[in-house]
Amino acid sequence: MRILFSVLFLAFSFGSFSQLVHPANSAAFKQGEVAKIYITMSPQHFNTMVGDSSGSSYEFPASFIYISSTLSDTLTSIGIRLRGNTSLQSAKKSFKLDFNSYVPGQKWKDLKSMNLNGEHNDVSIMRARTCHEMLRWATCPVARSSYIELYINGTYKGLYLNVEHFDDQFLEARFIEDAGGNLYKARYGADLTNLGSTPNAYVPLYELKTNEDLNDYSGLIHFIEVLNNTSNAEFPCAIQEVLDVDLCLKTMALEVLAAHWDGYIGNKNNFYLYQRPSDSKFVFIEYDLDNTFGVDWFSINWQTRNIYTWASSNTQRPLYNRLMQVPYFKDRFSYYIDLHCQQFFNPTFLLSVWSQTQDIIAPSALADTYKGLDYGFTNSDFMSAITQDWGSHIPVSLSEHVTLRRSSALSQSSYLGLANPCSLSLTQSIDLDIPIPVSYYDVLGRVLPEPPANQVYLVRYSDGSTRQLYSIEP
Repeated sequence: MRILFSVLFLAFSFGSFSQLVHPANSAAFKQGEVAKIYITMSPQHFNTMVGDSSGSSYEFPASFIYISSTLSDTLTSIGIRLRGNTSLQSAKKSFKLDFNSYVPGQKWKDLKSMNLNGEHNDVSIMRARTCHEMLRWATCPVARSSYIELYINGTYKGLYLNVEHFDDQFLEARFIEDAGGNLYKARYGADLTNLGSTPNAYVPLYELKTNEDLNDYSGLIHFIEVLNNTSNAEFPCAIQEVLDVDLCLKTMALEVLAAHWDGYIGNKNNFYLYQRPSDSKFVFIEYDLDNTFGVDWFSINWQTRNIYTWASSNTQRPLYNRLMQVPYFKDRFSYYIDLHCQQFFNPTFLLSVWSQTQDIIAPSALADTYKGLDYGFTNSDFMSAITQDWGSHIPVSLSEHVTLRRSSALSQSSYLGLANPCSLSLTQSIDLDIPIPVSYYDVLGRVLPEPPANQVYLVRYSDGSTRQLYSIEP
């Protein structure tokens, strides 16, 4: 008997995700190959740009060419600058391309900008990409991504991860008819503790990325006040009025499994908060996912760390800590730990994904001389990264992290199926009039003759919609 876990998932949480969709990977995020981006700019401007380690937001003029197996496009005028924090000091730089800097209103493939991440930290060049895919498989909001070769002034700069930018375009592609709300980018130090009622106190830590002209922090302040100041007795119901709790728990479960220590729970960093206009609830969104899957700078065993006390004992993380103190929310978190481990967080499935990915990116990665400038990564290190640790800040391999983290998490997890103590039911009724499936695909978009067992796959239905399913064949 084949069990479709997507049906189980829908039964639990359909009401929370009625507005969230995952856009198809467009030509800008070409899957199954490595596209090429050619940047041409003044050599003087280039030298000035790469010599700037201060994080300047100045954008230099450049031309842009994008080439894949199905597309060749040119823009004669775009802006380019460095991006990142620690990567500003690296030899392999990361870049941001802005398509409307010098041509107001200009977009490319409905994008205002794109981020080209050097992944200088990761010998495999697959950690962030894997996290993007896991969040997508779990139907959490996440940036689209793909691999590209970057050339600047005719010189190959290496293999890069092309990552979708978080802006109003990102929201419009995911929150259908619910995309006009405020999006806040949390900067380092944003632990969601209460800073009072003055908006200026929040501005340095929570940058408003949409509706900037309104400069409205009232919703965020109210959310943080509810999170921090509500009594323990009232908290379970009050927090569900201001936060999509189920989606947050689902996302945090992946944060813990992937050992994303540079996220909210571990490092009060690298997340967004989006307030949906339809119900005024906030959505928790993760980004910057390279410090994952065993990357470690602190001599901490992220593979066995307790899933319910993952934040350090001396840190204030009210969003995580208070949720874990409520039996029902802790139980839902446990449910998602178990579900993620059943669906895709297992070494057999991910080894297949990594092997296929490595085959695709290997020619570009092996030719990338920049990958070794920061930490001495060699071609041999890259080819063995799936199953062998590198040492230093990568003490476990990709497969070892998944094996150990999965085993430890499942041994700690205890899902009981507790009922929501509030009138806000997460088991809202769903429309069972499901369209007829007409075709099946694997995660790389290849046609399958029939639904597979023991893997993630995609189903296209008679109404044109596509859904992701997970099956386990006993």
